[in-house]
Amino acid sequence: MACELKQVFASLPQMERGVAKVIGGDPKGNNFLYTNGKSVIIRNIDNPAIADIYTEHAHQVHVAKYAPSGFYIASGDASGKIRIWDTTQKEHLLKYEYQPISGAIKDIAWSGDNSRIAVVGQGREKFAAVFLWDSGSSVGEITGHSKAITSVDIKSSRPYRLATGSDDQTSAFFEGPPFKFKVMMTDHSRFVNCVRFSPDGNRYATAASDGKIFVYDGKTGDKLASLGGEKAHEGGIYAISWSGDSSQLISASGDKTVKLWDVAGNTAVTTFNMGGDVNDQQLGCLWQKDHLLSISLSGYINYLDKNNPDRPLRVVKGHNKSVQCLTTGDCDEFHGKGHSNQVSKMVVDESEKLVTCSMDDTVRYTSLAKKEYSASDMVKMDLQPKCHAVGPDGYVVVVCIEQLVLLKGGKKVFTLDNLGYEPEAVAVHPGGGTAAVGGSDGKVHLYSIQGSALKDEGKTMDAQGPVTDAAYSRDGAYLAVSDERKAVTVFTVADGYAEKDVFYGHHAKVMCLAWSPDNEHFASGGMDTMVYIWTLSNPDKRIKIQDAHRLHHVSSLSWLNENTLVTTSHDACVKQWTVKF
Repeated sequence: MACELKQVFASLPQMERGVAKVIGGDPKGNNFLYTNGKSVIIRNIDNPAIADIYTEHAHQVHVAKYAPSGFYIASGDASGKIRIWDTTQKEHLLKYEYQPISGAIKDIAWSGDNSRIAVVGQGREKFAAVFLWDSGSSVGEITGHSKAITSVDIKSSRPYRLATGSDDQTSAFFEGPPFKFKVMMTDHSRFVNCVRFSPDGNRYATAASDGKIFVYDGKTGDKLASLGGEKAHEGGIYAISWSGDSSQLISASGDKTVKLWDVAGNTAVTTFNMGGDVNDQQLGCLWQKDHLLSISLSGYINYLDKNNPDRPLRVVKGHNKSVQCLTTGDCDEFHGKGHSNQVSKMVVDESEKLVTCSMDDTVRYTSLAKKEYSASDMVKMDLQPKCHAVGPDGYVVVVCIEQLVLLKGGKKVFTLDNLGYEPEAVAVHPGGGTAAVGGSDGKVHLYSIQGSALKDEGKTMDAQGPVTDAAYSRDGAYLAVSDERKAVTVFTVADGYAEKDVFYGHHAKVMCLAWSPDNEHFASGGMDTMVYIWTLSNPDKRIKIQDAHRLHHVSSLSWLNENTLVTTSHDACVKQWTVKF
């Protein structure tokens, strides 16, 4: 018995309105990388479904950059710590760790010979540092700014130069090494969000929230041009990225466009219109070989098409906030106005509708064929729903705070109050007729579904502790119940719900359950970040997935088939595992 990670469906970048997002590219042109929470996500640029995740930071990571050699990545977090780690091995071994500043790191730059690193951000005593990568020894002083420094870059060829951009509305130019202050630029009238040298080092550009881009001489710091004349964009500009031949650059703006500039001709060759919604604001960009990437406020990664500026070649979609639940289906976006708060549970019913419940006190039915939310398919609850279970014949049992609600055909038909316990989980027998409700009292309560009513059968079974999840096997022969006392109890339905076995292994509360289609195996995910795959006929025969999601507990599980398990977590990633029995 073995389990292998087959696929990582990586989270999108974590975005914040009005805050630039740095995307890094590897020097070979194969990968790009960005951050979400405490994770650094590396994705293949030709096939972004191929992803790797680095999870060793203790605090939120803001930026990660490849060394020019491609062998190392430097990543900086909210505590001011920088980690330099290996890219060639799967384990990503740590090479060095430093604390160059005392606040959040906003940007990182390597020198062309891989020997020096500049970091900038927020700090108490200083906003930046430049040091030797293998010793941490200082190789200059970044002075002159009065507020947080948001962006930095180092000229890739000798003589080395360094440029910074700051929230004090200025950019600065340094000669070195050791780097010394040369001149301050006061051309911008708002926050300077990005500074980048051209690959050949002849020029560098600055972009700011005032909608302007200025181009300077890479050796002297002399101003050469203002791209687009008075203004390059109608909105603030958050990122710029040069072409490999240094003749062009792209700029990403809050005006919901990305522009492609001919720098020598000082003209916008192409304007990519990304949409009309607030979420279409562009906060990051990267020019990598032939690929032009931009990142929207939604977190979507857009592959821009020079031949069709109004329609990207590809849009990479996904989650960038914690995933609470999953069910199997296609990866696509639902349109229209959906839930206004966290979605707590989702299940596909027999009519191919996705049934979801949310902290916005609603249950929604959404057609998987149409993929469009509709106000007419929404059922308002009197109390906040926690979870629900779907049965045959259009029945849905919803667990709300201190209440059970029965829905049929998308309509509320029965409500049960004064339960005498707090319900936490529910499962409906695949054959219909019975709902098993797990409570914080450590018991499972059985109800019969009779027409338009739920009837308490007066029968309870004991779990090992307060119930967290419940699931019937696909054939309806068994009921598995997980609890806060780290156990899973399985009951045999045909024997009047007699206890068959108790499965122990988790080191913390078990959060979720899912039965394999073979009815012989089931999976459990816990607060301990582990997944166990159990064998019903032999509780000692089990597969353990250590650190299934390293940073957070496993929030949901689902089987695609007898040998494929999918897991989710608050790291916003979805993982697919191949299981061999």
